[in-house]
Amino acid sequence: MTQPVLLTDFPSLVLKHRGKVRDMYEIPGHTDKLLMVATDRISAYDVVMNEAIPGKGAVLTKLSLFWFDLLAEIVENHLITAVVEEYPKVCLPYAEQLSGRSMLVKKTQPLPIECIVRGYLSGSFWSAYKKDPNVCGFQLPEGMKESDKFPQPLFTPSTKAALGDHDENISLDQTEKLLGKDKALKIKKICVELYEKAADYALEKGIIIADTKFELGERDGKLILIDEVLTPDSSRFWPVDKYTSGKSQPSFDKQYLRDYLSTLDWDKNPPPPSLPQEIVNKTRLRYKEAIEKITGIES
Repeated sequence: MTQPVLLTDFPSLVLKHRGKVRDMYEIPGHTDKLLMVATDRISAYDVVMNEAIPGKGAVLTKLSLFWFDLLAEIVENHLITAVVEEYPKVCLPYAEQLSGRSMLVKKTQPLPIECIVRGYLSGSFWSAYKKDPNVCGFQLPEGMKESDKFPQPLFTPSTKAALGDHDENISLDQTEKLLGKDKALKIKKICVELYEKAADYALEKGIIIADTKFELGERDGKLILIDEVLTPDSSRFWPVDKYTSGKSQPSFDKQYLRDYLSTLDWDKNPPPPSLPQEIVNKTRLRYKEAIEKITGIES
């Protein structure tokens, strides 16, 4: 088992942002590039846990690289290279720490929204639907059950919360007011196409992608796919052979962790509770199984 990586420290680089999972570095002398490093941190309900999931950063990186390649014909992405030897020389003293868990990427201006696409009724949308079938401007069919498939995928953006706060779902109308109608519709089209192609591929591998979150940025006036793509951190992955409508599904993602946390007397705000080793181990195995099923490569 690899040594968990909770924090990174590269003195020759400039830490630009430390997110829930990723650390982003600026590279001296390379103002148009960034170094993105996936740690083994894990968050749930927008709160970062104190314990790491060993090897998780490498899984996220490998999966993102796979999807960047598969989806490249739909939209440009920010990847320059994930081969450490091709990074600027100032990065090379940290090659061992960067190998397998980092990407050199194009610098972009991230959009101020999370681009979520949902194919199935789950999570916060299921919670809202139980109160009212009109959810974030979508008039959903009456009588749907938990985990039911939508007639077509829904683009359901959300706000971007600061670390420790919670994202909030917003309607397409609100998105149009925030970004302009043409841009909002273009973003919706791109994200739904990305989801549909990925979901069709995953289904052949025995996985249902119930929903996922994309990140888009802008560079030279173009929309670019950035950050991570279709990982267990940003998606709900369900096994096809165990799918049954009307209940919560077993999963290859951090839903297992969320389910455990929901049994605790915790208000879903910092500080997080401690995770037992069994929860850490079983979460790690779910991430491992997800990448092996999707890519066919043993991790």
